[in-house]
Amino acid sequence: MIALQFVVTFLLALTVSAHNVALPPYGRRCFFEDLNKGDEISISFQFGDRDPQSSTQLTGDFFLYDSNGKDVLKASRDVSYGDATINAPTKGRYSYCFSNENSNSQTKDVTFNVHGVVWIDLDDPNSDTLDSAVRKLSKLIKEVEDEQSYIVIRERTHRNTAESTNDRVKWWSVFQLGVVAINSLFQIYYLKRFFEVTSMV
Repeated sequence: MIALQFVVTFLLALTVSAHNVALPPYGRRCFFEDLNKGDEISISFQFGDRDPQSSTQLTGDFFLYDSNGKDVLKASRDVSYGDATINAPTKGRYSYCFSNENSNSQTKDVTFNVHGVVWIDLDDPNSDTLDSAVRKLSKLIKEVEDEQSYIVIRERTHRNTAESTNDRVKWWSVFQLGVVAINSLFQIYYLKRFFEVTSMV
């Protein structure tokens, strides 16, 4: 039973993807990721204390720099935990640092995770990943929806034109019927007067 518990614990330890680093007093630890334009990177972190007897929550600073390493894209100061997400505006090496520069704590460490979403060129004919296929399918479905929307609008416009034309034909037919009826009544009245015999006294 103890051996089984040891094996399970060992296998679970292999699946842990979090990173853990110690921060030196008044120091910092920096890491980097190479990103292409449009890639997304998410970093979650937590400052902790390696001393099991300590009951205080340690804090630190976090900085995320752009590809030239000078401009700060995200900053969190004097926090115990946090996260940051960016979309890379340009291709390059983006660095992130955990700072302990305002503290002389010997036991401060940082646990952090890095997640990323890699941008895929949908027009790249050599891209045959599942993600690329799903995005291409989504793009085609959107195109079909747009075409259906265009067809619905075009059908509505044609129907309105046909109904307007039918309406005009109807009223023109009513007008013609009225003209024929008035003309017939006038002719009857005129012919009746024409053949009417007048007697002179």
